Parts: sequence; structure tokens; C-alpha cells
Amino acid sequence: MEQQERSKSLSLLLVDDDAELCGMMREFFAQAGHHLDCIHNGREGLASALNGAFDLVILDVMLPVLDGFEVLRQLRRRKQTPVIMLTARIQQQDRIQGLDAGADDYLPKPFDPDELLARVRAVLRRTESAPQPVAESITIGSVSVNPSTREVFSAGQPVDLTSTEFDLLEMLVRSAGRIVSRDEITAALFEREATPYDRFLDVHISHLRKKLEGGSRLIRTIRGVGYMFTGAS
Repeated sequence: MEQQERSKSLSLLLVDDDAELCGMMREFFAQAGHHLDCIHNGREGLASALNGAFDLVILDVMLPVLDGFEVLRQLRRRKQTPVIMLTARIQQQDRIQGLDAGADDYLPKPFDPDELLARVRAVLRRTESAPQPVAESITIGSVSVNPSTREVFSAGQPVDLTSTEFDLLEMLVRSAGRIVSRDEITAALFEREATPYDRFLDVHISHLRKKLEGGSRLIRTIRGVGYMFTGAS
């Protein structure tokens, strides 16, 4: 798997007004065998993300013309290209706002380029998993999840989920009736250890509950442990 990741050339978009950082990142990703386009303001970055065929977008929060949150919101209305947000702000609320807008991951500035590349690979592993044999839908109560087509229906209605939300829901549905710990989910989906004050997972759970009919009853919080999908809407 690691060799396949290294051999596949990725097309990435970085939207950041720091020209020096963009130059460094372009060189770094080129050395890793990937192509990185750089745009320095939000409006042009949004246009490039919508019109280009990028594997992933790296999006700074503090951008001229159009800030990163608004870029992401507008992008999500039309495309589901994976997005990693960068932020120099230390407030957790900024990170939560990015996740609310549909980001797949976030990375605080300053960051190690190797960590950014690792997170790019981790996000793409979730969104571009190897083709699997056709599987029937998994139906628990009013929720139906099709792993092959990545479609979700709640009470017979299609539900639009981000890639991360789909993977999280599939994991919970496959474990219906069993408590899935925060550590287990974080390690499986986000490939890092859970921390006590990290609300990354909580935000995605909140999104799922809002999108699924009766979501607050479908997904129970087991305080101090994790979550359980009950199927009881």
C-alpha cells in the first residue's frame, strides 16, 4: 500500500496568500512526485477548485477577497473534492467551523510538510479506497447504507454525506448495537490518536445526527466511551 501511495502522482491545489509558503510547498510536493498548483486569494481559489480536476484541496482560512470558510461552503454546494484546512488561529472554534463547512481534516500552522503529506494520504485513503466487490446495502431500521455506491438513505430519502461522514456512518452501522469507542473510530478513520479536547469526531457525529431522520436516537453517545448506532429512530 505504501509503495502504491508513493508511486501515484497526485494533483493538488493549495489556496494560501503566503507566497513563500506556497513556493516551499510546491517544491516539497514536487520532490515527493506530486503536482501542486498555488492560488493566493479565495475567489480565484474557488474557481480553480470548481473547474480543475484536483485530487485534494489544501485551503487556508485567512484569505483575501473570500475567506477559507466561505470558499469551502461554496465548493461543497457543487463538489465533494476532499479538503484539508490550514489555520494559524489557535481557537478551537475556528477548526470546528471548518469541519462544519465540510472539511475532511485540518492542520494548524506552523506545520511539518511531512505531516501535511501524511494527512493528504490519509484523507485520500478514506475517499479513494480500492474497488471492492459489489456489496448489498446494509439496512438497520430506517437507515440504508450501500458501501459499493456510497449511497445512504434515511426513511427512504437519499442523504448527502461528505466522504468522512459516510465512512463514519458505515463504521457505526456495521457495529450496530455495539459501543464503538472514540479511540477506535479515530484510529480507523483519521489515523491518529484521540485527544480529550479534540472535537473533530463530535462535529462529524453532530452532522450525521442532523442529516439522518431521528438521528439523535439513532446514534447514542455513551459518555466517556464512544458511540452506538441503535437503529431506533
